[in-house]
Amino acid sequence: MMRASGTVGFQGHTDTVASSRLTSAVAASLAVAALSLCLIVTLTVLSTTATMAMGLPV
Repeated sequence: MMRASGTVGFQGHTDTVASSRLTSAVAASLAVAALSLCLIVTLTVLSTTATMAMGLPV
């Protein structure tokens, strides 16, 4: 099996896969998703804590 000329592992020519605007948009959407997940977890913990503090009606 012969190796094609010009292919030397990872040292060959690299092409840009995505534009910088697309990369920034993906990074921004991931940041918003992480922030909203943190907010949801915080509200869930606070709600559970408040519910447990009330006690059960007898």
